[in-house]
Amino acid sequence: MTTTAPTTTHTSPALRVPPAGPSAAAAFFAARLAFQADVSDVHASLASGAPGFVLVDSRGSAGWEQGHIPGAVHLPTAGIPARAPELLDPAVPVITYCWGPGCDGATRAALALARLGYRVKEMIGGIEYWIREGFATETAAGTEARPADPLTCPAGPDEDAACGC
Repeated sequence: MTTTAPTTTHTSPALRVPPAGPSAAAAFFAARLAFQADVSDVHASLASGAPGFVLVDSRGSAGWEQGHIPGAVHLPTAGIPARAPELLDPAVPVITYCWGPGCDGATRAALALARLGYRVKEMIGGIEYWIREGFATETAAGTEARPADPLTCPAGPDEDAACGC
């Protein structure tokens, strides 16, 4: 006796639109990595002493004063066309950041820089995830680091541990 599988199909809500084929997916994800860097990789690069890029904080003065990544260049998006040539070397890649994942300020800054001929990436997560991962920020009062948020990165005795991804 031969049995056959039921003919009823169930499509999950997540697969209503089927995944792209492997070659299209590979092209998409490779392109995404060419346009974005995460905060852990930016931190590790800066800590190396030779990051190979300039980090640009594209927020306004109030955000910069509230706290910024040590070593970042303050270049608010609106000032990019006028000030980028005096602050940035076109031969050096740039990584932009703004407030966080709910803000597209870093994207607008990256677009403005790309239009001026700079090679640029966006730091995904912005300063929000920089702080949530326990990395230091700088203000006029000095440098401060908060404990890492265990919902965003490894936390505990070895907070410098990589996430493993």
